[in-house]
Amino acid sequence: MRVVVIGGKGHVGTYLIPRLVAAGHTVINVSRGEHAPYQPHPAWEEVRQVTIDRAAAEADGNFGERISALDGEVVIDMICFTLDSAKQLVEALRGRVQHFLHCGTIWIHGPTVAAPTTEDQPRKPFGEYGVQKAAIEAYLLDEARRKGFPATALHPGHIVGPGWNPLNPAGHFNPVVFSQLARSETVTLPNLGMETVHHVHADDVAQAFIQAINNWRAAVGESFHVVSPQALTLRGYAEMMAQWFGQPPVLEYMGWEQWRTTVSPEEAQATWDHIAHSPNCSIAKAQRLLDYRPRYTSLQGVQEAVTWLMDQGTVQYRSGVGPLLRP
Repeated sequence: MRVVVIGGKGHVGTYLIPRLVAAGHTVINVSRGEHAPYQPHPAWEEVRQVTIDRAAAEADGNFGERISALDGEVVIDMICFTLDSAKQLVEALRGRVQHFLHCGTIWIHGPTVAAPTTEDQPRKPFGEYGVQKAAIEAYLLDEARRKGFPATALHPGHIVGPGWNPLNPAGHFNPVVFSQLARSETVTLPNLGMETVHHVHADDVAQAFIQAINNWRAAVGESFHVVSPQALTLRGYAEMMAQWFGQPPVLEYMGWEQWRTTVSPEEAQATWDHIAHSPNCSIAKAQRLLDYRPRYTSLQGVQEAVTWLMDQGTVQYRSGVGPLLRP
C-alpha cells in the first residue's frame, strides 16, 4: 500500500519507516526536513521525502489538502498535538484513505486510578498536552464510530531507544542520574520512590503501528495502549539500574516540596508531570486484537538507550566498572 507518514524521522519513525519498507509498502515521509533519523538504515533510500512545515501550512489552511494530494491509502500522523490540527486533516482525508492512524499518549488518562489502566477507563487528563491528546482521541473515535472515518489511536508510554536521553529513575531526563547509579553515588528520589513510570521501546511502538495496519478490522474505531509489559516504580527502577551497573544502589528519599529545590525548575517540572500521572497501563487489548508483542521490557529498553549514552561518553562510570550485561 501507499503509506504517508507525517513526522517520520522522530523516535518512532526511525523504526517505523524501515518496517513499512520491509513490509513492501510504498512510503512517503512528510517532515520539515531539519534532521536525520536517530539511527541510519538503508530503507530510507527507498522513501520519498516531502518537506512541509506543518505549522505554517496549517496557518495557511492547506496542510490537510497537501497531505491528501499525496494519495496515501494509509496516513500515519506522528505529530498531531491539537484538536484543530486533527480536524483539518480529517476533513481533507475524509473518503480518501483506507486507514488513518494517530500517535497519542497514555497521558490521556491523567492520574492512575485503578492499575493497570485499561483503555475503557474514564479520561481525566491534566496539562495542555494530555488534554489536547484526549480531545483528539475522542474526536477520532467519534468520527470512526458515527461517520465511518477509518481512524485508530495508538497511545505510547515514555518512548526510549538509542539516540536520546531516556526518562530516568528520578522522573526527568538528565542522564547524570545514570552516572550516579553507575558510580554508586547517592541518588535522592522524590517522596518514597513509589510512583510509577511506564516506558516503551520505539521499535515496539513501530511494531504496534504495523500490527494495526495488518489488523484493520480490529483496529478501526479503537484506541490501544502501546507500552512495555510492566511499569516500574522509581525506586525499583533505580535499584535495578544500579544492579545492572554492578553497583549497590545508594538511595535516599525526600518529600516533594524539599526535593524540587534540589534540581533545576525544568527537571522539577518534568518529574512532577511524571509522578503526578504515575502511569501503569494494560496492553491486554493490543495483545488480543492486534497481536502486539513487545520485544523489550522497560529495563531492556532503557538499558539499550543508556548503553548508547555510555558509548557517547554521556553516562560516566568508574574505570573497570560497567554493566554486567549489555543489551
